[in-house]
Amino acid sequence: MTRRSWLTLAVMALLAVLPPVFYLTGNPYYLDLATRLAILAIAAVSLNLILGYGGLVSFGHAAFVGLGAYAVGIPAHHWLYGGLDFLATTSGLVQIPLAVAVCALFALVTGAICLRTKGVYFIMITMAFAQMIYYLIVSIEEYGGDDGLVIDTRSELPVVNLDNPLHLFGLSYVALVVAMLLVRMIVRSRFGMVLQGAKGNPERMVTLGFNVYAYRLTAYVISGAMSGFAGALLGNFTTFISPEMMDWSRSGELMFMVILGGAATTLGPVLGAIVFIVAEEALSSFTIYWHLPFGLMLMAVVLFARGGLMGMLRGRGEDRE
Repeated sequence: MTRRSWLTLAVMALLAVLPPVFYLTGNPYYLDLATRLAILAIAAVSLNLILGYGGLVSFGHAAFVGLGAYAVGIPAHHWLYGGLDFLATTSGLVQIPLAVAVCALFALVTGAICLRTKGVYFIMITMAFAQMIYYLIVSIEEYGGDDGLVIDTRSELPVVNLDNPLHLFGLSYVALVVAMLLVRMIVRSRFGMVLQGAKGNPERMVTLGFNVYAYRLTAYVISGAMSGFAGALLGNFTTFISPEMMDWSRSGELMFMVILGGAATTLGPVLGAIVFIVAEEALSSFTIYWHLPFGLMLMAVVLFARGGLMGMLRGRGEDRE
């Protein structure tokens, strides 16, 4: 096993063990922090599929997270207050697949348009679609507008009780591991090889007979669906959702996590999410001006740590995944 394989096992083992230990010893804050970290790491892993391996710089990925959260909050809202009876439910077996389906459909429709462009135009149009959804949610007063919406009842699942912090963390952690394995399986498949080849030289892949547009659109839909699942978990975790979840700045944070940890690596997005969130929490506890040192730290990693944190830890002779 390579150094990075051992590092991945060590980081994931610590993430699995330490938060429950803190919770059981009277420090529930760290379990909440780890749950939030695991959920955002799922979104970062999904973004890594198209950004790290596909070379598609999406500045609207937070829209999928927000839509996934609202796919949980809106049915719960109608279940409690009435209206839209066909949608009113607190069943997680309905809400979570709904979140995935809505985000996959949104990714399919918007991706079909966005992927007709490239470069800075792709970045701008993904952000434009995300802002359209942002302002749409703001305009719907029934769901709180820009004040947001409280989720009074979490999703009900057959075995897992999401009102139990340990259960919610366990589900988020397992989902993160599955997301990492899924992306790893995809990028090592023929599909993933074509996707990575299109990142480096799309014209050559077209010449070889591959429909690059279809491959990228499929990856975009998979990425959006995974982020929608993360959004469903985030809605259950916070029990409060707002349009701010899908603002372009949130998409920027997800991009920072991927780049900070190391794009096109299995552990990179998770490591980036850990460092990003822990640094944010630590610096904000010292000063209200924490954004300045935090921004300088991120700039230093991007400028001087080629390949992000995983690039710094890469052993001699080890290739990128």
